Amino acid sequence: VQLQAFGRGLVQAGGSLRLSCAASGSIANINVMGWYYQVPGKQREWVATITNTGSTNYADSVKGRFTISRDNAKSTVYMEMNSLKPEDTAVYYCNAKRVFETYWGQGTQVTVSS
Repeated sequence: VQLQAFGRGLVQAGGSLRLSCAASGSIANINVMGWYYQVPGKQREWVATITNTGSTNYADSVKGRFTISRDNAKSTVYMEMNSLKPEDTAVYYCNAKRVFETYWGQGTQVTVSS
């Protein structure tokens, strides 16, 4: 499975950005797709996930501001990021999971200026 992320950008606080991640290759039985973020010197942290049936979960820090969605026909997951804050600045990674396998995309930089 290959994951290609798009949507890196620099925005002002309060602004919006949309990330997308397209899966290709052997994508059968991918149950969950999601996003994680990482800032320098810290561990990668979970942001949001969506199952193949559309069930979503969000980290408390992004609830009400970020929306994750999925187009199964395009094998693509999206994350709409609204009301961005400087503390959202990070490298964002797309993630896909089967029962026993986890895949990561390349990171995409999101920078929010104050």
